[in-house]
Amino acid sequence: MEVAPAAAKQKTKKHIHLFYCSECEELALKIAASSDAIELQSINWRSFDDGFPNLFINKAHDIRGQHVAFLASFSSPAVIFEQISVIFALPKLFIASFTLVLPFFPTGSFERVEEEGDVATAFTLARILSMVPKSRGGPTSVVIYDIHALQERFYFGDDVLPCFETGIPLLLQRLRQLPDAENITIAFPDDGAWKRFHKLLQHFPMIVCNKVREGDKRIVRIKEGNPEGRHVVIVDDLVQSGGTLRECQKVLASHGATKVSAYVTHAVFPKQSYERFMTSNSAGPGDQFAYFWITDSCPHTVKAIGQRPPFEVLSLAGSIADALQI
Repeated sequence: MEVAPAAAKQKTKKHIHLFYCSECEELALKIAASSDAIELQSINWRSFDDGFPNLFINKAHDIRGQHVAFLASFSSPAVIFEQISVIFALPKLFIASFTLVLPFFPTGSFERVEEEGDVATAFTLARILSMVPKSRGGPTSVVIYDIHALQERFYFGDDVLPCFETGIPLLLQRLRQLPDAENITIAFPDDGAWKRFHKLLQHFPMIVCNKVREGDKRIVRIKEGNPEGRHVVIVDDLVQSGGTLRECQKVLASHGATKVSAYVTHAVFPKQSYERFMTSNSAGPGDQFAYFWITDSCPHTVKAIGQRPPFEVLSLAGSIADALQI
């Protein structure tokens, strides 16, 4: 009886034709470089004189019968319509399958209705994406990283297949490289972050913070855990202004943490709010983050920050390449 060669036993990788929006070009190049099964394709992103999109999908005939993906970035309402137009067009080009990669689901933090009249735009965007046409291979797969609220997976309809991934393995890999890797404690800025991430980080000592009201102010306090003598890494899914992270850093340092670092998957940082975290802008050693790890899910932020201390970018490229093979 002949034994099949080891190579024959390996699952054959799908060849993926990856299209991408303009601001994701650098990430798309990294994804293609991480896998020989991914081939980049292009779209002409043009506009008519009135400002509306004038779009053209190059090599539309060549992708018939092929596996196709689109890398999107909904960084502002101004760019969503042109990308949605392409996302709805690609599955109709007789392709074998279609995957939408949207690393950051931008309306994720607007998922609640606290009083009559509030509009939960997370639900709106999920409904729009749920209407993406089927390809010849069936429903569209939608890959999203660290969506803000876990219940948002139920906002998507049955005509798409949401695939929820996480950037935490990138953090774990980086933590193992630190000289004080054995002295790491994970902190969560609130109970919501603990619920999302604690099972992925359960072999570390943990601290949970929360906000309490004192008069007209909301003050960050340590709810449980001890930071004394530890390198504490604050973990959350996203950062906007960064006020809560700053307050957590101060509380942890005042309770004896030797270093405080932070990780967020999505560095939104509107109005250049990342400036408050720059080492060059800190008041002194006690006011600094040792490291601030982010991913490249928000391309505009990555371009603005680069690798300026304390920031380090952990790329999602390899993880996205793997997700495209699911």
